[in-house]
Amino acid sequence: MRIIAFGDIHMNPERIGTIPALAQADLVIVTGDLTNFGTWAEADKVLGRLTTINPRLLALAGNLDYPQVETGLAAAGLSLHGRGVIRQKIGLFGAGGSNITPFATPNEFSEEELAALLNTGYQMVANAERHVLVSHTPPLNTITDLIASGIHVGSLAVRNFIEKEQPDLCLCGHIHEGRGIDTIGRTTVINPGMLQDGGWIEITATADAITSSLHP
Repeated sequence: MRIIAFGDIHMNPERIGTIPALAQADLVIVTGDLTNFGTWAEADKVLGRLTTINPRLLALAGNLDYPQVETGLAAAGLSLHGRGVIRQKIGLFGAGGSNITPFATPNEFSEEELAALLNTGYQMVANAERHVLVSHTPPLNTITDLIASGIHVGSLAVRNFIEKEQPDLCLCGHIHEGRGIDTIGRTTVINPGMLQDGGWIEITATADAITSSLHP
């Protein structure tokens, strides 16, 4: 299964069409922040642009999406927030929004809430051969959660979950300057950065192995 993942679109979907062979991907994953303090109507416009290219989609709302975006994604059968689905023996699950920030953004959760969401989603796919965690907020103390001032601002709950369950791959976003690849145990953690800057992830997933690469 070939998967393309990206996020932090922030109402700027123009770069979607530049991703090579996006239309042929078996699955597209959006890691959150479809909008910039936006509603479901605005998020739906972004999704409409994407689904005209590839309708095989799963997504999360980010911390800059109002909670109604998650409601809309769930109603459309697209959400991985506290949910899990199995595709071709690969379990995909996740949590949207972010941990608590100093900025009181519209879609934030306590670490306890994030832990519960991750556990709920994981239980739905625990029997899958391989596992992909999709979290808008990155795990704490990695390359992927490091802001320009040198402070790590990711989620302890996400990190604790990864340390315990060791999914094959964690796709995240939220911290634009945290673009990069890191590892926690045997889990690869990737943050593609903001879509407007051109970042996206290509994943090849089979029951035997999951490989991933960051582009460009």
